[in-house]
Amino acid sequence: MGEVLRDFFEEHTELYDKILEARVQRAWGEVLGPAIMRYTRNMYVRDHVLHVSLTSSVLRNELLLCQERLLKSLNDYVGRVVITRIAIH
Repeated sequence: MGEVLRDFFEEHTELYDKILEARVQRAWGEVLGPAIMRYTRNMYVRDHVLHVSLTSSVLRNELLLCQERLLKSLNDYVGRVVITRIAIH
Protein backbone atom coordinates (compact mmCIF):
# COMPACT_ATOMS: atom_id res chain seq x y z
CA MET A 1 0.00 0.00 0.00
CA GLY A 2 2.81 2.41 0.90
CA GLU A 3 4.53 1.75 -2.41
CA VAL A 4 1.33 2.46 -4.33
CA LEU A 5 0.90 5.79 -2.54
CA ARG A 6 4.53 6.70 -3.09
CA ASP A 7 4.18 6.00 -6.82
CA PHE A 8 0.96 8.02 -6.97
CA PHE A 9 2.51 11.06 -5.30
CA GLU A 10 5.63 10.83 -7.47
CA GLU A 11 3.34 11.21 -10.48
CA HIS A 12 1.21 13.93 -8.85
CA THR A 13 3.74 16.11 -7.05
CA GLU A 14 1.41 19.15 -6.94
CA LEU A 15 -1.05 17.12 -4.88
CA TYR A 16 1.66 16.05 -2.46
CA ASP A 17 2.84 19.66 -2.14
CA LYS A 18 -0.69 20.72 -1.15
CA ILE A 19 -0.80 18.00 1.50
CA LEU A 20 2.52 19.22 2.91
CA GLU A 21 1.24 22.82 2.94
CA ALA A 22 -1.81 21.67 4.92
CA ARG A 23 0.52 19.91 7.36
CA VAL A 24 2.45 23.16 7.86
CA GLN A 25 -0.78 24.95 8.71
CA ARG A 26 -1.70 22.22 11.19
CA ALA A 27 1.83 22.42 12.60
CA TRP A 28 1.28 26.10 13.44
CA GLY A 29 -1.35 25.12 16.00
CA GLU A 30 0.61 22.13 17.27
CA VAL A 31 3.94 23.94 17.65
CA LEU A 32 2.58 27.20 19.05
CA GLY A 33 -0.42 25.86 20.95
CA PRO A 34 -4.05 26.90 21.40
CA ALA A 35 -3.25 30.26 23.02
CA ILE A 36 -1.55 31.49 19.84
CA MET A 37 -4.29 29.99 17.67
CA ARG A 38 -6.81 32.30 19.36
CA TYR A 39 -4.96 35.26 17.85
CA THR A 40 -4.49 33.64 14.43
CA ARG A 41 -7.10 34.81 11.94
CA ASN A 42 -5.94 33.69 8.53
CA MET A 43 -3.21 31.41 7.30
CA TYR A 44 -2.18 30.13 3.88
CA VAL A 45 0.90 29.01 1.95
CA ARG A 46 1.85 30.55 -1.38
CA ASP A 47 5.16 30.08 -3.18
CA HIS A 48 6.75 28.38 -0.14
CA VAL A 49 5.85 31.32 2.12
CA LEU A 50 3.54 30.83 5.09
CA HIS A 51 1.32 33.90 5.43
CA VAL A 52 -0.21 34.37 8.87
CA SER A 53 -2.57 37.13 10.01
CA LEU A 54 -2.64 37.84 13.73
CA THR A 55 -4.96 40.03 15.77
CA SER A 56 -2.33 40.96 18.35
CA SER A 57 0.46 43.38 17.45
CA VAL A 58 2.41 42.37 20.56
CA LEU A 59 2.30 38.71 19.56
CA ARG A 60 3.21 39.64 15.99
CA ASN A 61 6.37 41.38 17.23
CA GLU A 62 7.29 38.48 19.52
CA LEU A 63 6.95 35.96 16.68
CA LEU A 64 8.97 38.14 14.33
CA LEU A 65 11.84 37.99 16.83
CA CYS A 66 11.92 34.18 16.79
CA GLN A 67 10.95 33.74 13.14
CA GLU A 68 13.96 31.61 12.12
CA ARG A 69 13.47 29.17 14.98
CA LEU A 70 9.74 28.99 14.23
CA LEU A 71 10.44 28.31 10.56
CA LYS A 72 12.74 25.44 11.50
CA SER A 73 10.22 24.01 13.98
CA LEU A 74 7.39 24.03 11.43
CA ASN A 75 9.49 22.36 8.73
CA ASP A 76 10.79 19.82 11.26
CA TYR A 77 7.21 18.99 12.26
CA VAL A 78 6.38 18.19 8.63
CA GLY A 79 9.63 16.34 8.07
CA ARG A 80 10.91 18.32 5.10
CA VAL A 81 11.43 21.91 3.98
CA VAL A 82 8.02 23.09 2.81
CA ILE A 83 8.24 26.78 3.64
CA THR A 84 11.24 29.04 3.23
CA ARG A 85 9.82 32.14 4.90
CA ILE A 86 7.02 33.24 7.23
CA ALA A 87 5.18 36.48 6.50
CA ILE A 88 3.38 37.64 9.62
CA HIS A 89 0.70 40.28 9.08
